[in-house]
Amino acid sequence: MKTPASFLAAFRHPLFRAAVLSSVIVFATVAAPAALAADASAADALDAAIHGPQRTEAFRTRDVYRHPEETLTFFGVKPEQTVVEIAPGGGWYTEILAPYLREHGKLYEALYESNDPALAGEFTQDRAHFTQRLSRDPAVFDQVSVGSLRAGQFTGVPANSTDMVLTFRNIHNWIKDGQFDANLRAFYAALKPGGVLGVEEHRAKPGISIEQVIKTGYVPEAYVIEHAKAVGFQFAGRSDVNSNPRDTKDYAKGVWALPPTLAGGADDRARMIAIGESDRMTLRFVKPL
Repeated sequence: MKTPASFLAAFRHPLFRAAVLSSVIVFATVAAPAALAADASAADALDAAIHGPQRTEAFRTRDVYRHPEETLTFFGVKPEQTVVEIAPGGGWYTEILAPYLREHGKLYEALYESNDPALAGEFTQDRAHFTQRLSRDPAVFDQVSVGSLRAGQFTGVPANSTDMVLTFRNIHNWIKDGQFDANLRAFYAALKPGGVLGVEEHRAKPGISIEQVIKTGYVPEAYVIEHAKAVGFQFAGRSDVNSNPRDTKDYAKGVWALPPTLAGGADDRARMIAIGESDRMTLRFVKPL
């Protein structure tokens, strides 16, 4: 569509042009503080959730390794979003995300289910423990929806409904089970266009084999990026907030030698504690618009 000649002629007049530019400046001046205020409010809400009384004290002591504020800020989680957390375990991040999203957003928790009868009992027990944790504090967790992830299929998570899918230290298990690509496709389907996949995972030295991944629990960063891009995600950035240069990644018990598992028991315990938790990649992917 062409710009009317009358407007072009008027815009050439210095007074008219100054008035238009002044309006743009006024709009920007008003909009910028509003955006800054929203960001500050979200940051305050996240800080309150991280330091809230709902958190398990043993979980809180791991903040020094897991950096929840910096990690969630990097992913771009906002209090009005719909978020899916994959395999929440004991609820480490759930205790932060649930109060943060409770008033204006929505939190789905996708727990594992398996077609393997040998694992069914374990996953059923994990679900019972997790739902019991939620039921003990309904003022915080009453709005959390609990679904499942089974062989690359969600239950309880509508397609194209989600602003963000978050996975923390799960990918090595999916590679072992042959479910990594199927799960990535499920995440892609659940996300809205423009939605974000946030990944935290134990980071391997480049070039290790899949057999070594399964044995050690460490995953090459390039492998994760390659497979996420293959299902359609765009790589949107990395953060070193969860990096740990002290982690040499050469332990007989793999990543489980380090805290919090300390699989070696008393053997070398002091050295493992001094190293701290694993070196972790923190990656952000986006489903294209």
